[in-house]
Amino acid sequence: MKYVKTEVGQQAFKARSPLFSSRQRTAFIMFDGNKSVEQLLAAAAGLGLSQDDVDHMVTQGFLAPAAGEADLAQARADAVAVQEVRASSFMAHSAQDRYKEAKPLATKLTAGLGLRGFRLNLAVEAAGGFDELLALLPKIKDAVGSKACVELERVLTQ
Repeated sequence: MKYVKTEVGQQAFKARSPLFSSRQRTAFIMFDGNKSVEQLLAAAAGLGLSQDDVDHMVTQGFLAPAAGEADLAQARADAVAVQEVRASSFMAHSAQDRYKEAKPLATKLTAGLGLRGFRLNLAVEAAGGFDELLALLPKIKDAVGSKACVELERVLTQ
């Protein structure tokens, strides 16, 4: 990520704002939008500049993403938001809901095994909850194969 100085940052720098530490003031001069944060951190290693210092300057509004970098930052933020939505929807999908969705899939898979899967089919039918069905997943996978078990595994584990 590349950053440039903002007008707020320029004014705070000139006013010798206490929000700038001495190393942050020294490093602030180096932000020109041409070098990445990693390059600047390496160049200012002797000053003791850290990512926390850069984050502080961004949070205070002293630095902003360089042209084109804002799109990259937005894309990263969007990716994080999508991951959070997925995680929250996973959490909202209760074990009981997943059990209700997975039981017919497991029954169909094991019923298709015929007599050789009779006992496994009985175990699936007897599974009274999510945990019991999840415990049978490895056995079902061994019996029908990983490829046939993809949807069931997705429902139970994701």
